[in-house]
Amino acid sequence: MFYRSGGADPGRDGCRVPLPWAGQEPPFGFSPDGPTASPWLPQPSGWRAFTAEAQDDRPDSMLSLYREALRIRHAERALGESSLCWLEAGEGVLAFARGDDFACVVNLSDVPIELPSHEAVLIQSGRFEDGLLPQDTAAWLRISA
Repeated sequence: MFYRSGGADPGRDGCRVPLPWAGQEPPFGFSPDGPTASPWLPQPSGWRAFTAEAQDDRPDSMLSLYREALRIRHAERALGESSLCWLEAGEGVLAFARGDDFACVVNLSDVPIELPSHEAVLIQSGRFEDGLLPQDTAAWLRISA
C-alpha cells in the first residue's frame, strides 16, 4: 500500500520492515550483497545495534529475552496444557495465571507497581525499580500453588 500510493497511505508498511540480520549498513543481511534495486521497505541505518548478529552474545538484548522466554515456554507445562485465569489487578495492569504455579503480569500503567505474591521471577522484560515492576514491563512469575 505504501509503495503503490507513493507514501500517502502507509497501510501496514508503516509498522513493519525487513528484519535486520547482520552487518553495519542497510539492508542488514536481509537482501543479497549488491542488489540492483532498493528494498521495498527501507531500514533505518541506526538499526545496526538491533541486528541479530549484534544482539547474539548480549544477555540484556531483546534477542536473548526472546530466546529465554521460548526456553521457559517449552519447559513450563502450564504454558501448554493449562487454561488461563485472569487475576485481579490494578488499572492499567494485565495479569493472568496458567495452571497452579505460573503467572504473567504486564504493567501498562503510568506508575511502577507491586508484583503479586510469588516465589520467583522466571523472566522480566526490564529491570525492577526498587522492587516494583516499571511501566511497560512484563514479568513471568512462579507463584505458590
